[in-house]
Amino acid sequence: MKPESISKIKKELLHAPSDKLVEFCLRLAKYKTENKELLNYLIYWDTDSELYVQEVKKVIDEQFGNLNKSSAFLAKKTVRKVLRTTQKYIKFSKEKTIELDLLIYFCRKLKTSGLPLRYGTVLGNIYMRQFDRINKVLGMLHEDLQMDYADEVAKLQG
Repeated sequence: MKPESISKIKKELLHAPSDKLVEFCLRLAKYKTENKELLNYLIYWDTDSELYVQEVKKVIDEQFGNLNKSSAFLAKKTVRKVLRTTQKYIKFSKEKTIELDLLIYFCRKLKTSGLPLRYGTVLGNIYMRQFDRINKVLGMLHEDLQMDYADEVAKLQG
């Protein structure tokens, strides 16, 4: 059974009654945690982006607090987990400023974690990929916003 295209599903949802839409949303939320988290974001956090960023930063802080520095392998696994979590929260919001805030915060926490970020190592490559992503997102923003973030990005580079 092949699923229909998004545009066809959208047309059907436009004609569905509101109680049926609620039922669909609840069924989606039951089957996957990420769907439930996305609904949570859309209902409670979509209107207050600053508070959302602060809450995600707390989650990142907590995960970096659990960073296991006893071996490079365990540290690498933990950093990847934090990055996956950060990217998940970025995906919920479509705003580029939120993406930039969270990526800059992740890179700052990684840089100050005390882990060796030599270029060519896995951790160094993770850092550099995120730094490149920051620059890519920064290029998409308006010039005024680019100037606001320029100092923070320069601190990450240095």
